[in-house]
Amino acid sequence: MSNQQKKLSERIEYLTQQLNHHSHQYYVLDAPEIPDAEYDRLFRELQQIEAEHPELKKIDSPTQRVGGEPLAAFSQVKHRIPMLSLGNVFDEQELQDFYKRVADRLKIDMQSDQAIEFTAEPKLDGLAISLVYEKGILVQAATRGDGNVGEKVTENARTIRNIPLHLSGTDIPDLLEVRGEVFMSKAVFEKLNNKAREKGEKTFVNPRNAAAGSLRQLDSKIAASRELSMYCYAVGVVEGYQLPATHSEILEKLGQWGMPLCSEVEVVKGVDGCRQYYEKIGQQRDALAYDIDGVVYKVNDLKLQQQLGFVARAPRWATAHKFPAQEEITCVNAIEFQVGRTGALTPVARLQPVFVGGVTVSNATLHNMDEVRRKDVRVGDQVIIRRAGDVIPEVASVVPGKRKAGSVEVELPKACPVCGSDVVQEEGGAVARCSGGLYCHAQRKEGIKHFASRRAMDIDGLGDKLVEQLVDARLIDHIDDLYSLKDKVEEIVAMERMAKKSAENLIESLEKSKRTTLPRFIFALGIREVGEVTAASLANHFGDIQGLMQASEEELINIDDVGPVVASRVVTFFSQQHNIEVINKLIEAGISWPPIEIKQASELTLSGLSFVVTGTLSSMSRNDAKQRLIDKGAKVVGSVSKNTSYVVVGENPGSKAAKAEQLGIDILDEEAFLAFINK
Repeated sequence: MSNQQKKLSERIEYLTQQLNHHSHQYYVLDAPEIPDAEYDRLFRELQQIEAEHPELKKIDSPTQRVGGEPLAAFSQVKHRIPMLSLGNVFDEQELQDFYKRVADRLKIDMQSDQAIEFTAEPKLDGLAISLVYEKGILVQAATRGDGNVGEKVTENARTIRNIPLHLSGTDIPDLLEVRGEVFMSKAVFEKLNNKAREKGEKTFVNPRNAAAGSLRQLDSKIAASRELSMYCYAVGVVEGYQLPATHSEILEKLGQWGMPLCSEVEVVKGVDGCRQYYEKIGQQRDALAYDIDGVVYKVNDLKLQQQLGFVARAPRWATAHKFPAQEEITCVNAIEFQVGRTGALTPVARLQPVFVGGVTVSNATLHNMDEVRRKDVRVGDQVIIRRAGDVIPEVASVVPGKRKAGSVEVELPKACPVCGSDVVQEEGGAVARCSGGLYCHAQRKEGIKHFASRRAMDIDGLGDKLVEQLVDARLIDHIDDLYSLKDKVEEIVAMERMAKKSAENLIESLEKSKRTTLPRFIFALGIREVGEVTAASLANHFGDIQGLMQASEEELINIDDVGPVVASRVVTFFSQQHNIEVINKLIEAGISWPPIEIKQASELTLSGLSFVVTGTLSSMSRNDAKQRLIDKGAKVVGSVSKNTSYVVVGENPGSKAAKAEQLGIDILDEEAFLAFINK
């Protein structure tokens, strides 16, 4: 044996070992370690070597078989007609080559008008299944397994709602084997993973793995809870019935018997028809309710199928046209933390660039620290990246067994990477946040919008779009910069959709907003969990901002409507020097409020009661009504629950009044409310 043949033989041995291992992981254990695209590359490399050096091909080569051995935990079923897989094409040239092979074998001139007819259908990303009906009754279901022998999963298949237990119609075959794909819809997949996250359990990487793992549960109750679906795409053994002449007519007949069909199946002509279908389904892919990884073309005429025949592994009359891979393997070069507009820190993996889902990906979200710990992602890891359509790429999982020695777990930073403020994460919570709300550049737009809102400082004319413009134009950096805009009128006028009068009105509104109340000012600061009611309680207790800024957690916890979480957030907020500096600048700019007369407990006659105000009041606005309730110690909330004490209704109250009636909660119309509040 020459040196070249020896090297090729060693490479074949390596590829065989890898493909057998990954086939076992995928088909038997339902625990794939690499994405499909990586498996396809290994398989195609082995195919190419064997094609160029047929003398080196072995009888047990992975190219001669499908999948892996079935688990012994299920009873085994031998398929009377093998369940073969399909060949693949990945680009325009390979599609042309497939069509030419079919045309040549059928002795059809590719340049003639005699275009070959195909059925074209989405290639569902799930698990192949065989369903056997005797006299129209489902008697057996089996997985594909290794193509010749599968696993009996009849009880689990019976739990799939769209699989009929009894076929409809009068012309049903004595024996009918239906073949299809079991899958999990995207919506069910998200619901399943969300439940797993809530329980701290392992999530599935993708809907295909979820479907395969669910169908092969030994406990059919678990399979039933997973809400699987199935679409049929072919028939196997048929006895006592003459099949129609084309594949598309067979599918139509299956639909008449009650079998679920994919609605996107079409009949197309020639290579151009295949290409157009591929492009159309590719555009619809993200909107489909289920995952697909390509489309399948099948010669429609059954006589032509028989004439074309099979190769060892797949039919010559069909192929799968794969989409660009949505999963790929790459390396995590670094893990950094981004700060969002609400202060939430999101860990982001910086990746060795990889082409996935049609684009080159160099970053992927890790969501939060709980996800980082659950997936145990570390710098230097080989990871599977998943990208579906326009969805932000994410790290689906770490590749087992490829972690380098000496890797360390990712730690949550103690200081905000943007402004240096403390990072806080409440016990049991998934999200960590920067505490520099008034100062942090990452949060400034949202902080300014909240500060200017009607229920806060009520700066008329300073809407969300104008805030965006002012920040982008660098006319304001923090909320205290708002009150220096009077010196930048010309710059404001120069902005899009602004005029001198608009700028003057804005400056006037800013000046007017300086005369506020302490509860409004506290609420405007944007301290997490401090709403209007809590702001009023804090203002009434301390009477000034200085006392609040110096308060301890112990003192805060003793205030009505302030619990341990709120107390901790208030103390953390005021412990950041950046926030104190901004507050001092606001006061220096002229913001003031009338002295607060601290109310005694006897004056807070509605303390402990909860109100909802809904509908239109004639004598006052809803906000005025809420403020009058808050001034008397009441808590005003936005939704009706069993804990609501009263619901105040004006005209057109909507569903809140109806829910109050349903729960038996006292309802006050405007007249009754005025009498009640004035007692």
